[in-house]
Amino acid sequence: MYQTPVSVDAGTEIDIAERPAGDPLAYGDGSDRLVEAHLRNGQLAVAALFAPYFAISAVGAALLVAWGLYGNASTPLIAGWLCLLSAAHWLACRKTIDAGTAAGSRSAAAGTRWRPILTVTALGALWSSLPAWAFATQPHEVQVVIGGAMGAMLIAAIALAAIPVAAMAWMATITVALCLAYWFSAAMHTGIGIAIIGVAVIAVTGVARLTRWVFAQLKDMASVKASAESIRAMLDEYEHRGAGWLWQVDPENRVVYISSRMITLLGRSASQIIGHSLPAALGGNGALGKMLLAKKPFANLEMEISTRRGTRWVSLAGDPVVDMAGRFQGFRGVGTDITDFRKNQERLTNLANMDVLSGLPNRGRVRQLLGEALSAACADTIPCAVLFLDLDGFKPVNDTFGHPKGDLVLKSVAQRLVKEVGPMGIVGRMGGDEFAIVIRDAQSRTRIEKLAENLIEAVAAPYHLGKVEIRIGVSVGCAFGPIDGQSVDDLIQKADIALYQAKANGRGIFCHYNADMQSAADHRIRLEKDLAHGIQSGQLRLLYQPLIDASNQSLTGFEALVRWHHPTRGLVPPNDFIPLAEETGLIVPLGEWVMEEACRAAATWPEHISVAINMSARQLVLPSLPATVNSAISRHRIQPDRLELEVTESVFLEDSAGALDVLKRLRALGVGIALDDFGTGYSSLGYLNKAVFHKLKIDGSFVREAAENKETVAIIQSIVQLARNFRMTITAEGVETADDFMRMKDLGCHQIQGYLFGKPMSYDRASELVQGAPMRMSA
Repeated sequence: MYQTPVSVDAGTEIDIAERPAGDPLAYGDGSDRLVEAHLRNGQLAVAALFAPYFAISAVGAALLVAWGLYGNASTPLIAGWLCLLSAAHWLACRKTIDAGTAAGSRSAAAGTRWRPILTVTALGALWSSLPAWAFATQPHEVQVVIGGAMGAMLIAAIALAAIPVAAMAWMATITVALCLAYWFSAAMHTGIGIAIIGVAVIAVTGVARLTRWVFAQLKDMASVKASAESIRAMLDEYEHRGAGWLWQVDPENRVVYISSRMITLLGRSASQIIGHSLPAALGGNGALGKMLLAKKPFANLEMEISTRRGTRWVSLAGDPVVDMAGRFQGFRGVGTDITDFRKNQERLTNLANMDVLSGLPNRGRVRQLLGEALSAACADTIPCAVLFLDLDGFKPVNDTFGHPKGDLVLKSVAQRLVKEVGPMGIVGRMGGDEFAIVIRDAQSRTRIEKLAENLIEAVAAPYHLGKVEIRIGVSVGCAFGPIDGQSVDDLIQKADIALYQAKANGRGIFCHYNADMQSAADHRIRLEKDLAHGIQSGQLRLLYQPLIDASNQSLTGFEALVRWHHPTRGLVPPNDFIPLAEETGLIVPLGEWVMEEACRAAATWPEHISVAINMSARQLVLPSLPATVNSAISRHRIQPDRLELEVTESVFLEDSAGALDVLKRLRALGVGIALDDFGTGYSSLGYLNKAVFHKLKIDGSFVREAAENKETVAIIQSIVQLARNFRMTITAEGVETADDFMRMKDLGCHQIQGYLFGKPMSYDRASELVQGAPMRMSA
């Protein structure tokens, strides 16, 4: 009867990925187009089903009209009308049946939406042409026959119910013809006219409701088919693109369906899998069997299976299948090959737990291992142990030989530690030059001590990197669990305390934790809090030790020395609180306070009197230090060259580049830079030509030894000559006797400092001393 614009077979796969870029189905409106296609296919199928009925009804009703008109109209006209009508309906019937047969074929010809309307309108006009023309001239009994036949044709529109617009067009054509016939028939009986019109109204109303219902049913069916087809297409896409595979089992867990990709992966034929147990086909995994027996949904079930390509990992998810009666019919689900994901996950886990440089477990992994060892120790009553190791003398390696060689040393240390520990424990790197060893069985403390000795000896052996020989050491601290601590953090803290004690006892030794160490650690914590409070509350004060010109014994300046008078502890030695301040970072506010007080004192003294203050290595790595110094000398309005900053060679043990840059910026301000305790460090000759130092201070140990040791005298002479070459001032510290003074003067020292000319004194006493000159030696 008509041809569909779009024809899609319900069984045909729709591969959206294969559609051209301009195809709407490949983009936003694909679902609507698919529903429309299935709807029109359904309309074609229903129309083809009722096409013979419609054609027979039309021809039958035409024969009834011809019988009524026989003898009252031209016989050739009637015969011609019957032949033309029969041929038209036969042709329309054939086309409708062919279109219904071709429905779903991709090769089906496309039509227009108006074709069914035009077709049925033409057929309706052809059918009603003779009855409408002859109606007015016929007797009442013939008019009844014609009216009845036309009413039957209205009801015949139910054959077009699948296509509502066609049914309406057909009924509209017949109704218009019937009304025209009645209009031109003045002699028609009123009752007959009312009856005919009533039949037409009833027929139109009933057929209209029927067509709407049929159309709604077809549309619902089309939506269901489109959804099923879309799901099928997505599942095919899911399988074909390698995203996963599908499976289904019966109530006995026998495979009903499994994707071909999975069959290929397993390296078996379909007959070896279909009809056989799924758990058995996948290697007899017990977890899968339990899930299937539970008859409950499951997801993310990871399984290891053996395939032709080796071991693979798959993840399964499934849902039970239940029929309309609630009977269990098996399982249906999906599977995914997660082998690559697992490998990547393991690789990332290894990277997250491994130190890249040494290849050892990192800090986080060491904590995990220690936690496992501690849990086992608590459960089995077999103590575990953790050893903390910190390299001694490693920092100068990076400065002297560079970081690449420093990294090579760290790698060598790691290898030596692993070799010495062996199966006894696991070695990890905590970061920098710190290592840790976790030992699960630490019942024998003698064995642990022996291991520590071997580790110290192994690390201390020379490292030969090319033509370079490097020597370092290591200090070891140990804590036992759960004896010394019942948590990972507690054990790590105790091992760290033991390591601190090992370093404090001279380095290169082993210490295991004991309660006395905890007391010392608690003491340090309390002292740290007291020091922070003391800086803020004014418990600290400066003392000033004179600096004397060796040529005429005149006063040239003072070295400011900080002292701490604790309200309950009394006088706390600088050797106790200065290192603590450096470790805790309190050296920064302490250094700022010392600088402020020293500049305030210098501002009250004559311009030829300088003041020197000691700077910590921790202060010299602060880029803001030059700004702090400049602010202090500007605030107190003193000349920059009246302020001297004394640094030791320890400055160059850590961030030498950063410290040197800060020193150069300080020198640019006009501040004097003195290298204190020269000759006692590891080596600083390479820094003397950096044009930052204006003074060298010879340590007091050289001054005392010079009286008895000719080699010491030679060293001092070398230092003096070196200073002259660099145009530096030489100050001798620790001068306590007149002989020391004369010896240092004769050796070429420019300045003298020591108890011979005065001990550290208060600001008031120093100010009194400034008023008297020349300076005389004390008795």
